[in-house]
This record gives sequence, C-alpha cells and structure tokens, in this order.
Amino acid sequence: MKKGWKYVGGMACWMASAINLSAIELNLPQAIRLANDSSIEAFRSQNLYLSKFWEYRNYRARRLPSLTLNMVPMQYNRDIVKRYVSDLDRDVYRTQQSLYSYGNLSVTQNLDWTGGTFYIDSEIGFFRNFGQITTNQFSTVPIRVGYSQSLVGYNPFKWERRIEPVKFELAQKELIYNMEGVAVSVVSYFFNLALAVADCEQAEKYEEVCQKLYEDGLEKVKQHALSKTELLTLELALIEAKNACITYENTRSKAAFALAAYLNLPQGEDVRIQVPEGIPVDFIFREKALYYMRENHPVYREQQQKIIEAQQNVDKTWKERFMEANIDLSVGFNQVADEIGSAYRRPMQQDMVSVGVKIPLVDWGIRKGNYKMAQNNLKVVKRCTAGGVGCGRRNYFNRE
Repeated sequence: MKKGWKYVGGMACWMASAINLSAIELNLPQAIRLANDSSIEAFRSQNLYLSKFWEYRNYRARRLPSLTLNMVPMQYNRDIVKRYVSDLDRDVYRTQQSLYSYGNLSVTQNLDWTGGTFYIDSEIGFFRNFGQITTNQFSTVPIRVGYSQSLVGYNPFKWERRIEPVKFELAQKELIYNMEGVAVSVVSYFFNLALAVADCEQAEKYEEVCQKLYEDGLEKVKQHALSKTELLTLELALIEAKNACITYENTRSKAAFALAAYLNLPQGEDVRIQVPEGIPVDFIFREKALYYMRENHPVYREQQQKIIEAQQNVDKTWKERFMEANIDLSVGFNQVADEIGSAYRRPMQQDMVSVGVKIPLVDWGIRKGNYKMAQNNLKVVKRCTAGGVGCGRRNYFNRE
C-alpha cells in the first residue's frame, strides 16, 4: 500500500515538474519584443510594408534603362491560301508551308521631364518558305533609335515621381504605427493577466481567512461560544470564497491564454508574468504632441497621397477631354538577304514617323463627366483634409 502511495506521489511530482517546464516567464519588455517578432498582427504589418517596399523599388527601377529580349524562336505554318494564276486567269487554292523566327533586343529609357520613352533596338528575322523551291530570307535591323510619347500634354511619369515617394513614406509611417499598435495591444493583454493574477491571489488569501474563521468557529461551537446559525454563516462565506477563487482562476487562465495566443506561442504553453515595480511617467506639452502627430501619424501622409492622386486624375481627364494623340519617331537601318552575313552588309536607311489621333465626335458627355467627377473628387479630398463635414474620418491636424 505504501509503495502504491509512493508511486502516486512520484507521478504527481513528475507532472508538476512537467508543468513547470512548459511554463514561460515574461516581463513587459520581453512580451513586447516577442509580439513584434512572432505575433500575427506584426507579421501582417511587416508583410504589408514589404509589399509597399517592392512597389516603390519597382518604381525606382522603372526610372532606369531596361534591357529586353523579345523572341519568337519558331513559328511553323501550314495552311491553304488563295493564289491568282495568270496562265489560267483564275484563283486557285494551294498548300503553303513556312517557318519563321524572330528576335529583338531593345534598351528603353523613360524620360520624366517629357513623359516619353526613348529606345534603341536591334532585330533579326528568318523566313523559310517550303514549296517546289525552298527559299530562305534573313531580315535585319542592325540598329534603330526611336522616341514615343503622348501629344496631349499628360505626363504620367511626372505624377509617379510625386506620388510614389509619398506612398512609400506612408508605408513607413504605417509600419511604425502598426508596430506601436502591437505594443499597445500586448501591454493590454499583459496587464489584463496581471490584474487577473492579483485578483486570484487576493481570492486565495480571502479563502484562507474564511477557512481559518470556519475552523475557529467549529472549535467555538464545541465550547458553546458560537451558535450554529453563526457557524452556517461562516460556512457560507467559505463556500462563496472558494467559488470566487475558482472564478478568478478561470479568468486568469483565459487572460493567460489570450496573451499566449496573441504572442503566437505554442499551444499549451503556460505564461507567467513579472509585473514591473514602477511605470516611468513622462510629460509632453500639447504643442509638441500636435507636432509629432503631424509628422508621424500615417493619416496625414494618406491625405497628401489622396490629394496628389486626385490632382493627377483632374490633369489627365482635362488633357484627354477633347482628343488622344501620340507620336512615334524612329530612324535606323535595315537589310534583307538570303544569307545572314549579307543581311548586315550595306544596310539601307529606315525611317518611320507615326502620329495617332483619337477624337471623340459623339460621346454624350462622357469625357466631360469624367472631368467634372475628377474635379468634385479633388474638392472632397481637400475639404476632408481641412476638416470638413462628411469626410468619414475625424480631423486630427487642424483642430485647436
């Protein structure tokens, strides 16, 4: 029998040690660092920032020259085409087979100050016709220099240059703001657990007092110094104290689970906290608080971005209200020969000028409506920034 009790006691000690091994102790700075590293909210904020970072990096890359290789390695056609035979003075259908290959190497550079694209390219093409006589032809453009842009005056590159830095700065501000929000949340979970632990300890002390009073009451009843009614009152108080202790323990377990879940700790991890002895207090004046808010709050940068984007839309719809026009100019050399070496000898000059115009004759006021909508949207955005009514957001920047 004694061996059985020893076995049970050993198992209880082992389970207690296992529970202690699975527990993790955290102070407030450690909890904040762990939340910034492991919480789902921090992971989401960091990946949103990385998405904006790569978007800004792509914008910077578009400002640099790009080298592109376009290829059609092989294109085989076998079809039936209609041909005119002069000897028979009629059209006949004949089977045609051909093989085509093409390659183009180009360097392009977007020009912010003009809104156009400058390019230099070189290309080669090969064509083989299968028939009674197989023929080969090589077509080359050793070099071609060109430039294309819109003629209506709208410059998308200029607006990108204004908008993209503001968007990236907004992404940086949002990351800092969101990470501070993570810190605020973990502080709330931390002190919720601290209050629950304090309540639980207080309930345990109260239960001990009630237990002691009840035991003393039993002794006094034996000595006829206390009535049974008073003893029942002490017993009721003890039962209520035990129930309160169970309730507070459940609250503590829920608070610990909420903190562990927010920190993304392994399931079943018991969290124990070390409450700081004192909280440092710092004072900040109203003017300095407003200054830091205007400098660091992401809403301010968001409003700047919305204003610039609305101005961009107004500029675009105004300049494209009457027509759309673009021009493409290029000059270079080209040659055709049966052999690839001959296709690069004595190339002939190649010139190209293309002007495209699209004029809406009857559009029932669609373009004019787009321009008016862009104007109204700009007014709304500016009014919201100035703290107007109906913005859907409280104004934080112009209140006194």
